[in-house]
Amino acid sequence: MNMLGSESWSFMTPRKLRLSHNLSSEVGLVDTNRELTASPPCTPFLQCMMSRLPMSTAGTPLVSSHLYSVTCMFRVYHECQQEGPITFEQCIPLDKMKFCKKIGEGTFGEVFSTVNDSMETVALKIIPIEGDQKVNGEDQKTFGEILHEIIISKELSSLGARENNRTQGFIALNNLHCVQGSYPNLLLAAWDKFDKQRMSENDRPDFFPDDQLFLILEFEFGGCDLENLNCKLSSLAQAKSILHQVTIALAVAEQALCFEHRDLHWGNILVKNTTEKKGTYILNRVPHNFETNGVLVNIIDYSLSRLEIDGLTVSCDISADEELFMGQGDYQFDIYRKMREENNNSWSEYNPHTNVLWLHYLADKLLHMNYKSKSLSKPMKVLKKNMTNFYHEVLGFKCAASVLEGSSLFK
Repeated sequence: MNMLGSESWSFMTPRKLRLSHNLSSEVGLVDTNRELTASPPCTPFLQCMMSRLPMSTAGTPLVSSHLYSVTCMFRVYHECQQEGPITFEQCIPLDKMKFCKKIGEGTFGEVFSTVNDSMETVALKIIPIEGDQKVNGEDQKTFGEILHEIIISKELSSLGARENNRTQGFIALNNLHCVQGSYPNLLLAAWDKFDKQRMSENDRPDFFPDDQLFLILEFEFGGCDLENLNCKLSSLAQAKSILHQVTIALAVAEQALCFEHRDLHWGNILVKNTTEKKGTYILNRVPHNFETNGVLVNIIDYSLSRLEIDGLTVSCDISADEELFMGQGDYQFDIYRKMREENNNSWSEYNPHTNVLWLHYLADKLLHMNYKSKSLSKPMKVLKKNMTNFYHEVLGFKCAASVLEGSSLFK
């Protein structure tokens, strides 16, 4: 089950972070294909790491790739508001760690639930980084690659409080930390319990050395992934609300950030119950509301996503990732190939029709799910017909915003 912040099994092969050359004082990013010409601010920890750079015969650092890596490392610590790594126990105090329960996994690592200082349930996504050992058959992410996820997670989380374009449709990021050390015994015990109950597909994380680095992202608890809600949703009315809420979130992110998700399979859509009858959002300064039908949606996993911040493009170049485009057996894999066909395998450019492709995929999944209510009343028959019409018509729209504005399903 894909609980808050955990992705279901996806293709997490090593990917190069692609950034435009325009420097951003806010996030301090540079083009990965260019040499760094300015040094980042130094903390004692950064100075220590700089001293380990390989030196040229002239006694100066070989900067192009090594200094870029150090810069990404510094930026990760900056985003974490740290000067260097902290321990697991500093990040997750023992009185909180004892509540940890493993709730999900992916090739990236593990997801645990626990409680915060307000005794609210939160999700901890724990990702090993920068190590030499493979994890679940994959190379560990670098600082540069994990920076991609941090930036996009923060930007999408911030959409919940913006004035002109606002949505709560993306999972809220509460905090993040970089920690160093071997896996704590309490987390290993929680991992073992999950494995006994559900048979983990991951490697038991007991092999990491004492100097292993991890990024820990704390998210709000977003519920259960759609893939594991077959036969658990009450009716097509809830399905329509889920489709509507996903369209809203994508539309708002398009307008605010030129956003494409690019991997919006049903394992990356979390659903939780709500007693609120209506939800709200703002699109281009105009407030709107929607019927929840008892559910709220959160979108997760931005490993392949693309957005723009103040003229800076943050995207993931998957042009050479042939494995991603070779999948068979589900419409999800066709979507990857359709995206590549439409953007000519150029992943830095903005092509919001990819969001429409995923809405088409989602409509297909929702139409074929089983619901608690087996019998179709006349209103449900009409709704099924309308959702079927949506499935047949949606690919004609240019972006999620035009779907939201123009589809008769959402009138």
